[in-house]
Amino acid sequence: METQAPVQPRIVLTVGLPGSGKSTWLSEHRITALSSDFLRKLLLDDEDDQSANRSIFMVLRLLLKKRLQLKRPITYVDATHLSLWERKPYLHLAKLYGGDVEALWFDEPFEVCLERNAARPRIVPAEVMQRMRQRFQPPTLEEGFSRIVVLRQGTIRTIPPEWEHGEPDSQRQQHREPHV
Repeated sequence: METQAPVQPRIVLTVGLPGSGKSTWLSEHRITALSSDFLRKLLLDDEDDQSANRSIFMVLRLLLKKRLQLKRPITYVDATHLSLWERKPYLHLAKLYGGDVEALWFDEPFEVCLERNAARPRIVPAEVMQRMRQRFQPPTLEEGFSRIVVLRQGTIRTIPPEWEHGEPDSQRQQHREPHV
């Protein structure tokens, strides 16, 4: 009787400013993610309500922990995750459960994010967008990510490059699905 190797869980964090395309990308790829906006709507009846972020992210991480305990192979987490401080708890949870954390970085130009934001039903004020931009810290392998997938204006790049895993980066075509 063969025993199956244990599943190594993978957490995929979206990273990017409002309007960068995080939730849209997840929706277009039919990915159900743990979402801070959804939890605000569920718990506070308003996804714009930022008054209880500590509680919102506590519940989000509790749900993630439960998925890791249930040995779910992959969990996407949809939030801005702009700073190392905001991403650190996920790296800690992955380590506790023997998993990896990948960043799905929506690296769109600030002007594009502002335009998209202005066209959305839920508009983040421009001064808030500017503050978020100022505190943004790009994700790095050094902070503990096993891989970073960078999406920018329809192109996809991986860090480390895919060729380290068998496929040259130059062979990846624009608009091709990321391997996440």
